[in-house]
Amino acid sequence: MRATIIQAPGDIRVQNAPEPKITASTDAVIRTVATCVCGSDLWSYRGVLPVAGPQPIGHEYVGIVEEVGSDVASVTPGQFVIGSFVASDNTCPICQAGYQTSCQHAEWVNGAQAEYVRVPLADGTLVATPEQPSEELIPDLLALSDVMGTGWYAAKAAEVKPGSTAVVVGDGAVGLSGVIAAKELGAERIIAMSRHESRQKLALEFGATDIVTERGEEGVARVKELTNGIGADSVLECVGTQESLHQALQSTRPGGNVGFVGFPHGSQIDGQELFFSHVGLRGGPAPVRAYLPDLIDRVFRGRINPGRVFDLTLTLDEVAEGYKAMDERRAIKTLLRP
Repeated sequence: MRATIIQAPGDIRVQNAPEPKITASTDAVIRTVATCVCGSDLWSYRGVLPVAGPQPIGHEYVGIVEEVGSDVASVTPGQFVIGSFVASDNTCPICQAGYQTSCQHAEWVNGAQAEYVRVPLADGTLVATPEQPSEELIPDLLALSDVMGTGWYAAKAAEVKPGSTAVVVGDGAVGLSGVIAAKELGAERIIAMSRHESRQKLALEFGATDIVTERGEEGVARVKELTNGIGADSVLECVGTQESLHQALQSTRPGGNVGFVGFPHGSQIDGQELFFSHVGLRGGPAPVRAYLPDLIDRVFRGRINPGRVFDLTLTLDEVAEGYKAMDERRAIKTLLRP
């Protein structure tokens, strides 16, 4: 099959690779209908994370079940499915508490930027759609496999409630999905922090009520100005840098909450600053599996259209251009068709 291989930072290629096989009775093999490039993939592409020789890449996928192991009961060949970037059994105590990405038997799914992908723990990881989706719904459903689920978790972790004020730090695909989530969870005011006109426009269409272009201390001051000097009830941190995390904490009112889902790189939290802020802080890898049934239903009912974050669609053979476009911020998110 054709598969995306990262050779080294900045070096992405499509190469021939062995088709995945069932290696455990709980596995499934999926024929990929659509996959995409994630912002977190760029950390390896940019060399921020080490690349230990040529290796497959990609963790977002939707597709058709081709084959299942003998112990798989919840999905069958021919079904259209969506899965999380972390495989989980969905039965352990941690999964039952809603944190499937910390499942006691968790396995990271990798190599999804390919024609086929093996998904471990298929019963606990994959969710079938109620029917074969139309072509128009595929981008929306693909977004659920990571960015929409991650934006949803950011909003839940920040405890967005009806009538509340939410701030979204970050205007990438996760941040924009966070705007959708905050709107769906009932936030009355949604302040999106963005410097890019196309992303600002999409944020407003998704439900943002205000745009803040300033960053750092100036950004915090602007949020305080918009919230009568108090700060927001909920802040969704969707970047992962020291500056964005600090900005999120400072933009939150005492007693408010920050949901941080941006993959951390070089960020630290000052204990005394957090202690005296009276701000709650929760985050981590989003338990996408916990939200899939609800989000799939919202997509099929037309309540949410997260697939609009894909502003560049390429064939799998053009994946290198997809990475480059996102790295250069010419694209929010690249959808790939194998």
